[in-house]
Amino acid sequence: MNVLLVGSGGREHALAWRIAQSPRLGELHAAPGNPGIATLGTCHPLRADDAESLRDLCREVAVDLVIVGPEAPLVAGLADHLRHAGVAVFGPSADAARIEGSKSFAKEIMLAAGVPTARELSEPRAPCVVKADGLAAGKGVFVCRSEEEVAAALPRARALGGRVVVEELLEGSEVSLFAVCADEDALTLAPAQDFKRLGDGDEGPNTGGMGSYSPLPLVDEEEAEALVEAVHRPVLRELARRGTPFQGLLYAGLMLTETGPRVLEFNCRFGDPETQAILPRLEGDLLGALAAAASGSLAGVDLGAGPDAAVTVVLAAAGYPDAPETGARIGGIEAAEAEGALVFHAGTALRDGALVSAGGRVLSVTAVAPSVGGAREQVYRAVDQIEFPGAQYRRDVALGAVHATA
Repeated sequence: MNVLLVGSGGREHALAWRIAQSPRLGELHAAPGNPGIATLGTCHPLRADDAESLRDLCREVAVDLVIVGPEAPLVAGLADHLRHAGVAVFGPSADAARIEGSKSFAKEIMLAAGVPTARELSEPRAPCVVKADGLAAGKGVFVCRSEEEVAAALPRARALGGRVVVEELLEGSEVSLFAVCADEDALTLAPAQDFKRLGDGDEGPNTGGMGSYSPLPLVDEEEAEALVEAVHRPVLRELARRGTPFQGLLYAGLMLTETGPRVLEFNCRFGDPETQAILPRLEGDLLGALAAAASGSLAGVDLGAGPDAAVTVVLAAAGYPDAPETGARIGGIEAAEAEGALVFHAGTALRDGALVSAGGRVLSVTAVAPSVGGAREQVYRAVDQIEFPGAQYRRDVALGAVHATA
């Protein structure tokens, strides 16, 4: 089948890398794509939110399936537009994508479905979490442990537009849990953990994610399935009951507290950078599973996870997340790959034949090994080979998991 992948980040490069291994793939197209994706398929200079041009491209190159990577086009209704034109899409409708597009709507759904989540507070008072209600590219959440932090967070959240949601601050271990979904059915993928803060020790501002790893010492395969049964499937049933069935990837950000799991947020697409750690462990045909979900049935589909571990480290530009610098020449990718790592492009571009930075998060480097510790050692050897001015990355990704299993 011919596939169009919409998006241009590290998540999309990882999806393209995995899809390219499928025996079902005919041609791979991407819009707009990036220099890494361009080595696997044909990139087209179209914006991810240009629904009309994407529809025309689907007709021009006879696309059988569209896979939408980023959340903003889904919330804006790209999947609806393409389905109306007769194109199969892996990605939810605009109505179903509100599960990510509006935190207050997600709260409403969880309450109706009986899914445990953080308690909403009537007024901002530390300790608490301040959230912008709408999309904010992973930068609309502010953890406030003091009144000073609350005072600083409120204007920043309001500046993102829309309502501000204030929740209790939950303590525990965070887990990212993905499920490929078709209406009320869900196929559990391996859990991962991401690292949202910019600096080591969870210091600094929130980001889109600075690293990830899988598997987790706290959540095995059986426990992950139990979490999907308790969290994802009730939400899928509630969305279906409201006439807005969900077809796509439902991602729950969970906190494992002393009193049980609580949902921090839902996303309506693959997470970044968790995807870069989950897909290299995947067993089975990802493209076949996504096509089955787009058709409305997951009958007979199986996607397991291999025994190896994967660790991903994100390299970000100088000035990220507030004012990332672009145009820095990037070197050392081939040397990193020679260390056995996978290097996924995110914010990169080709200028005069040279690879340069073109976004906040520039590259995601992933290593796979029999243990988390082995993957961690390998990924940092690879990261040390990559050079561009001002590069920022965390040096403690998955360190806690190594200590937990020592």
